[in-house]
Amino acid sequence: MKEEYKKWYSHNLSGDLELLVFGHSGYPVILFPTSMGRYYENKDFKMIDSIQWFIDEGKIKVYCPDSVDKQSWYNKSIHPADRAKNHIWYDKAILEEVVGLARHETGHSKIVTAGCSFGGYHAANFAFRYPWLVSHMFSLSGAFDMRSKLDGFYNDEVYFNNPVDFLVNDSNPALWDMKIILGTSDKDICKADNERLSAILNNKGINHWLDIRHNADHDWPIWRSMMPEYLSQL
Repeated sequence: MKEEYKKWYSHNLSGDLELLVFGHSGYPVILFPTSMGRYYENKDFKMIDSIQWFIDEGKIKVYCPDSVDKQSWYNKSIHPADRAKNHIWYDKAILEEVVGLARHETGHSKIVTAGCSFGGYHAANFAFRYPWLVSHMFSLSGAFDMRSKLDGFYNDEVYFNNPVDFLVNDSNPALWDMKIILGTSDKDICKADNERLSAILNNKGINHWLDIRHNADHDWPIWRSMMPEYLSQL
């Protein structure tokens, strides 16, 4: 399996952006890490191993970017408005730099976004903000409401990065073309978040699959089981 380490200076982040890329060709998959995770997390926790067949067969090319969660939503040392701003710079870096690279290298105009836990938030938020760029969104045990991290603060920048808020009023037709999977489980701490987002999608008539697994925790073993099945939807 081809593996590449990439690093460059990101003007959006005013610092270095690192990522691992797996594969030689195929549909581009942006695979986000969990809360405050690094670009190598999906490799270390064997997620890449679980989907290696798709990579080796040239079905997908996987891009694993770093996160800036420690500087954004989880950064209690700065004002909540600045937490949201730091996330927006990250969002721009993913849009302009990582997605741009993935589309150029693979020749595909659309991408897949995916992630586990807080990576599920990133996958969903990006997909719903830019639905014309995303064909499939796979969120595994995601959480979708950032207001709990903002000490009661709220503004437009929070609204437009809070899927359970902005999605309600979004009428971009590309949303109805996207293939969406919300994976969760009966023991998942984020089960209610997924049921809430599913209800929003149902109310809008947006087709999706709310996949609730049984007897599984909010942890890597169930996510490694889910991801190959979801990728087979491609």
